[in-house]
Amino acid sequence: MSSDGYIKVSKFVSSHDAALVAVSKTRTAGQIMEIYNLGQRIFGENRVQELLVKKLLLPADIEWHLIGHLQKNKVKQLLPHVKLIHSADSIELLSLLNEEAEKQKLKVNVLLQVKIAQEESKYGFSLAELKIALTIYQSGKYPHIVVRGLMGMASLTPDREVVRSEFAGLHKIYMDLIESSGNGMEFFNILSMGMSGDYDIAIEEGANMVRIGSLLFQ
Repeated sequence: MSSDGYIKVSKFVSSHDAALVAVSKTRTAGQIMEIYNLGQRIFGENRVQELLVKKLLLPADIEWHLIGHLQKNKVKQLLPHVKLIHSADSIELLSLLNEEAEKQKLKVNVLLQVKIAQEESKYGFSLAELKIALTIYQSGKYPHIVVRGLMGMASLTPDREVVRSEFAGLHKIYMDLIESSGNGMEFFNILSMGMSGDYDIAIEEGANMVRIGSLLFQ
């Protein structure tokens, strides 16, 4: 594997004061170590089981993020091992995360996934649902959850202006929430959007965390 892809992307991302999550799904421990040895410490997995296996095999200072859809029956085994869950996408899941975190005597950092894409297959809160979830959170109902920000995935389209519009819309929601922030929102400072095909647009539109896989492993 050439290190050129990683070095180019990481320089661009860091120059814009954004954090890079290296998407390591389907990658071997050896491939991950090549990027780790270049300085990368944040890695993202889509599946809980794959994350748990890799965590056992790889250095302890890696910060693991779950970036894929979280199945409710995987919450219990995931929680002690993950630094940030990007895909909290329903009130039901938030309640379950809080309940399990209380049992395990820990706090779980989450991003609320907002549905900004056109595809029906995409997960996430609508704007109305997001407001309800945050109202519940700010009421103190989820004391074992820390909402750190928002996550969104743009439409799968070659039209970059559609993608830009979706990212800009999510950034506006994020900024509006910061401006009107209240109880429990003091750690609300992450906007995770942008992947290999659109991370540059995402950063231009205000992302401070991007999730990139294929470009790093070329």
